[in-house]
Amino acid sequence: MKTTRSTCPYCGVGCGVLVQQHNDGEVTIKGDPQHPANLGRLCSKGTALAETIDHPERLLYPEVNGERVDWDTASTAVADKFQQVIADHGPEAVAFYVSGQLLTEDYYVANKLMKGYIGVANIDTNSRLCMASAVAAHKRAFGEDLVPCSYEDLEAAELIVLLGSNAAWCHPVLYQRIAAAKEANPALKIVLIDPRRTQTAEIADLHLALTPGSDAFLFNGLLAHLADHGFSANDFFEQHTQGAEEAVQAAREQSGSTAIVAKQCGLDETSVERFFALFASTEKVVSVFSQGVNQSSSGADKGNALINCHLLTGRIGKEGAGPFSFTGQPNAMGGREVGGLANQLAAHRDVENPAHQKQVQQFWQSPTIAKQQGLKAVDLFEAMHDGKIKVVWIMATNPAVSLPDSGFVREALTRCECVVVSDCVAKNDTLDYADIRLPALTWGERDGTVTNSDRTISRQRPFLEAPGEAKQDWQILCDVAKKMGYASAFHYQNAGEIFREHAALSWYGNEGKHCFDLGALTSLSPADYDNLSPIQWPVKRKSSDVSMGWESSKRLFSDGKFFTKSGRANFIPIHSRLPVSTPSKTYPLVLNTGRVRDHWHTLTRTGFSQQLSGHKQEAYAEIHPTDAQKRGIEEGAMVSIANQLGSICVRAKLSTDQRAGSVFVPIHWGRDFSNTSLVSQLVDAVTD
Repeated sequence: MKTTRSTCPYCGVGCGVLVQQHNDGEVTIKGDPQHPANLGRLCSKGTALAETIDHPERLLYPEVNGERVDWDTASTAVADKFQQVIADHGPEAVAFYVSGQLLTEDYYVANKLMKGYIGVANIDTNSRLCMASAVAAHKRAFGEDLVPCSYEDLEAAELIVLLGSNAAWCHPVLYQRIAAAKEANPALKIVLIDPRRTQTAEIADLHLALTPGSDAFLFNGLLAHLADHGFSANDFFEQHTQGAEEAVQAAREQSGSTAIVAKQCGLDETSVERFFALFASTEKVVSVFSQGVNQSSSGADKGNALINCHLLTGRIGKEGAGPFSFTGQPNAMGGREVGGLANQLAAHRDVENPAHQKQVQQFWQSPTIAKQQGLKAVDLFEAMHDGKIKVVWIMATNPAVSLPDSGFVREALTRCECVVVSDCVAKNDTLDYADIRLPALTWGERDGTVTNSDRTISRQRPFLEAPGEAKQDWQILCDVAKKMGYASAFHYQNAGEIFREHAALSWYGNEGKHCFDLGALTSLSPADYDNLSPIQWPVKRKSSDVSMGWESSKRLFSDGKFFTKSGRANFIPIHSRLPVSTPSKTYPLVLNTGRVRDHWHTLTRTGFSQQLSGHKQEAYAEIHPTDAQKRGIEEGAMVSIANQLGSICVRAKLSTDQRAGSVFVPIHWGRDFSNTSLVSQLVDAVTD
């Protein structure tokens, strides 16, 4: 039996797995007890990975306009189209739309090609949808996109606040760790803040089923309460922060009393008082926030409202304390490290900062560099719809299902002159619009790294042969880059070479200005890269001589140093607002969306597992019985859900766990799996 250590390809927990290949060809998957993320635990999706490695509908050969071609023809077709559009319309007319499913090495090459050689920042990622608000909150408060906590802080905490996070279904192994910590320490308190009573509530001491979108009102109220009742860590915030007075004043103006906060949030005053008292009296508090906060027209403000409370109390940079963003996808953070968002450059540099532009261009020795933000996800497809984007290359994502207002997205894809799609499957909703299809490797075949929610870099290692003529995404990108005339900069022979360059750029001109630093990993030998153990960044050199060793950090800011110009953390005054779309006479209900436990994104992998599909076989609408009774809806009935954008038809599921006035529909089912359940077509494309 051969055993390969790798990392699960699903959520941002980043669990280590042991892949066991038996002599008879059978593959079994177990949790890796040595991986710091999961310590041997796995969720249902990770446990069923072996069921999904023999996918029945793989894309095996390149195709141009529906005809099978060889790789030389396909890469030439992509290169020629990009060059023709750039010559005719300028580089602003081309774009990449990429994914948190890519490995860091793939992401790095895509960003280098677009921002350093094509010379514009028209590359954005589906991580925009789930993580951009958290990125903005981190940068405003800390000066850089930094998650200060480690998973170990969950076990060390005395209070865990889960805000917009159904961890039991969306980050199951972290939920298991929290549940185990509570069992070992009955004094640990857990507060769940979520309009729905989800499975996560089973371990919660207090569930606040607040009005959807009112999170910042609650945390503004908490900030005012902490300041007014003497729970400020004066030494910390006076020495290490700035702007506290303005932030507290803004909170007081909006949240004058607990009664006002309760009314703003649709909660009873007693529950709000209990939450405020718990937070105020507990020194070790970890506040987890996830997609229920981020995917909002005011997600960044919600994140900063929460961070303000930790800065005021000094509960950051300490064991068992800090604001903790749970990442959605397996490599959303790795993508941010290499500049995967349209407003970033690689290595946590800013695309509109002239000094950063110069640094990155010098390091890459590139002919040009992006100097302004590119089109972000929603804007990119709007520009495509308007005819401004003539060619788009989509990698490892299915935007025809996952983007908001998906009917509009499909129209945009139809209107685009040329749609290039790199994917591992032969059929999904987005591939229906592809002019050029490029077969990519997937989990079990590809080689590289991912970074999880607590900054741990882990290896994904191949244990299967590449099927058909499929290639890794960085290889496909390099083939195209060479045919565009950039051969000398894209001559990589393996993923390890790309990782070393990525690490070197993080160290280049850094001098402690940026927390993101992999300087100690710039000289990894091929064997060192192959055997790289999970490691949290920053991984700094102890001296300019890399042989002198390195140091890694479990948690950040223990020294009170932040990465703003002043070195102090910023309080951000928050003026809370409710969502743009609110209930009306015509549309009286609020729609919430989210994941189910055993499925992932648009079912590309999990939809072919009998075990995983057994949990939830179809989409559904979870409705409070009171709302159902008003409309004559019975359990299991087929119901139409409609707004100004369109309608879907799903089965009703009546539950008192749902807040009255709201409806929940899971996100996973696109038209490839169900003609009537595409909920993203009802989600308005309102951005933060």
